[in-house]
Amino acid sequence: MTLQATPSPMRAPMTAAEKLREAAAMTAALMKLSIGTFVALAALMGIVSASGSMGWTEALLFALAVLGASGAAGAYNHYYERESDRLMARTFNRPFASGRLKPGAVWPASFLALLAGSLFLALAVGGALAALFVLLGAITYALVYTVWLKRRSVWSVVIGGASGSFALLAGAAANAPDYGPAVEPVPLVLAAWQFLWTPPHFWALAAAKGADYRRAGIPMLPVVTPHSTWGPVIFGHVACLVAISLVPLFHGYGPLYGIGAGVGGALFLRASWRLMRDPARQNAMATFKASLIQFAALALGLFADRGLQWAF
Repeated sequence: MTLQATPSPMRAPMTAAEKLREAAAMTAALMKLSIGTFVALAALMGIVSASGSMGWTEALLFALAVLGASGAAGAYNHYYERESDRLMARTFNRPFASGRLKPGAVWPASFLALLAGSLFLALAVGGALAALFVLLGAITYALVYTVWLKRRSVWSVVIGGASGSFALLAGAAANAPDYGPAVEPVPLVLAAWQFLWTPPHFWALAAAKGADYRRAGIPMLPVVTPHSTWGPVIFGHVACLVAISLVPLFHGYGPLYGIGAGVGGALFLRASWRLMRDPARQNAMATFKASLIQFAALALGLFADRGLQWAF
């Protein structure tokens, strides 16, 4: 079954401002900026958890480079999956799937140019190792996850989750101290947390929208295994990532970080426990939303804690 984009009703020609807004909205959708924002946030988390002396201007420029690289990978994901996207209710209206953008060689070339520009900015601001991590993150999402694993393995999102971890490591490498390890212990811990965060986040969404993934032939864990398997796996991932998120408290991080990590982790853990006991769609969506809250709470706690350290 192929879902059809809803035709727009007849209306007066768009003004220049309306055309600009529509182009901006399409660009944001094409580059998956909703995901890219979290990836760029992960890079900023890596920067503030490192002990170098990078200023905020350089930090924001580096985050912009990560956002650009993530956007290039996300846009390629849209282009490559345009046929299967037409089979899913949540993706059939994407720019390529809906036909608003026509496929052609110019698009992959454009995405590659955006990636190259982003890598150049990352190199100029953060150095070679940081730029390498940015590249590895883009390759992981665009090629390893999208092209190789997504239709072949239930564990695709586990490997795909490394793209966010690479962004965090990139930020840490960009702000590494002059005399010290290229990536310090706390950023490594946070990268491990990020790696474990991605699978339950997407598996919860797949549990809520299983029919979509079945139509598209995407073997997400909650689609191809019984609830007795995937429920405990999601809860186990969440339990591990919550435990890992508390490790920075043993490396000098204070109560502000502890509150963010603890409150966000508790909400995610409670939601995943309920999902393990009952696979109802509302529990799956509650777990998905709790994953976003946990990410935001931990990031906020991290920024508040490091800001307080810098102030004093």
